[in-house]
Amino acid sequence: MTIKAELIKTVQKIAEKGKGILAADESSSTIKKRFDSINLASTEENRRAYRDLLLTTPGIGNYISGVIFYEETLYQKTADGTLFTKYLESQGVVPGIKVDLGLIDLALTDKEKTTQGLDGLPERLAEYKAAGARFAKWRCVYNISDVKPSAAAVRANAELLARYAAICQTQGIVPIVEPEVLINGNHTLARCETVTEDVLNKVFSSLRKHEVLLEGIILKPSMIISGDTCAKQATPQEVAEATVRVLKRTVPAAVPTINFLSGGQTPEQSTLHLDLMNKLGPLPWNLSFSYGRALQEPSLNTWQGKAANVPTAQKAFQKRMRLNSAASLGEYSESMERGAVTA
Repeated sequence: MTIKAELIKTVQKIAEKGKGILAADESSSTIKKRFDSINLASTEENRRAYRDLLLTTPGIGNYISGVIFYEETLYQKTADGTLFTKYLESQGVVPGIKVDLGLIDLALTDKEKTTQGLDGLPERLAEYKAAGARFAKWRCVYNISDVKPSAAAVRANAELLARYAAICQTQGIVPIVEPEVLINGNHTLARCETVTEDVLNKVFSSLRKHEVLLEGIILKPSMIISGDTCAKQATPQEVAEATVRVLKRTVPAAVPTINFLSGGQTPEQSTLHLDLMNKLGPLPWNLSFSYGRALQEPSLNTWQGKAANVPTAQKAFQKRMRLNSAASLGEYSESMERGAVTA
């Protein structure tokens, strides 16, 4: 099989209708914050047990087509000793891996951010692929203010995402391209729309320059939404319409699937917004989810680090998977939040 065929085959599997991606790639510092919220120590075993709870939830393959791992999790095992990657493959779920090494300040800017990790990336990708990973994720972030993001930050991060994507594709690994326009701030929906359109235009210009195969990528953008401290919050319908409008202006139809991040929204908000976007179809791409906290939060709060709570926590996870699956098909309704949903 050629590399091009391998990339397209992987993307087609992940882009299966009615399914999305579970982002279980929280860094050590992020998972510690999540565990702090339930007064649980972030030990390696507790992290393994929590990922085991999520990944062995009955019916996960009905709603999830891919899981993004943190490096530690890629090599961990279920309670019965099966590698998580092997277990997921048995459920028809594709394993993936976060490959960026976190945010740093972008030189000569006002504390704007870029992402590190390109050095040694080909060698790391070869190791991750041997361990079962078939796709990767790299995140760049953009702060919004009246003057941010700067043109320098937009250009630098677009170039970085394209270089990462090109390296992934040479290894036969599908790149998730994640340009996250942050929700933090008092910016309006209109300001977010302007910034996001510029960011996505620059990203796709750089992807073309680096000859990245668009049919072999997954786009993971943020939704166009009012800043979290904005006095006037946009309605869910306004969020959906603005997001789809910008995607139509910027994302080529060759891109097979767009899997949104939740970016600080509540589980219910991120599900509703996704559903309303799909109700605006037909659209040239699959629109689905790649959520972390928005999928996991109810199950984490139910689990509380106690083995006795695992079955109930898995039911909470089943419910969020099922509702987001429905949203990815434009078949969700807010009344479904009140019912018990099982696999």
